[in-house]
Amino acid sequence: MAFSLNKIMLIGNLGKDSETRFTTADNFSVTNFTLATTYSFKNKSGEWTNETTWHNIVAFNLSDFMKENLKKGKKVYVEGRLVKRDYTDKDNVKRYVTEVRAERIIPLDSNADAVKENDVEASSTQEPDIADSAEADDLPF
Repeated sequence: MAFSLNKIMLIGNLGKDSETRFTTADNFSVTNFTLATTYSFKNKSGEWTNETTWHNIVAFNLSDFMKENLKKGKKVYVEGRLVKRDYTDKDNVKRYVTEVRAERIIPLDSNADAVKENDVEASSTQEPDIADSAEADDLPF
């Protein structure tokens, strides 16, 4: 058996408020948001340059408190795994998606001190297989 590792750890700011939908079959909540991470480096002329990368984040069965507090501009730590998948959209076009499936989300803003860590754990033990479900076409991620 070969050893492998798929672990993503990000700290960044939400690009927009999170959106939550529910699957029809299992009633799982699926929360999506974008996270911006910025890398600073010196360019060839010696000036500091920022390079921002946007990440698509998907979390399953977050607490209501967490879903309500994932707002644009908030700084969070996201830990999870990288997932690549494809789906066919409503126009019968095959689309490819790379996303981070969140296993842990921790708010990093100053008001986050009041949040208990068990309130922000994503339920990664039972995530639905949305690639094979009928509602995969309804989810834009």
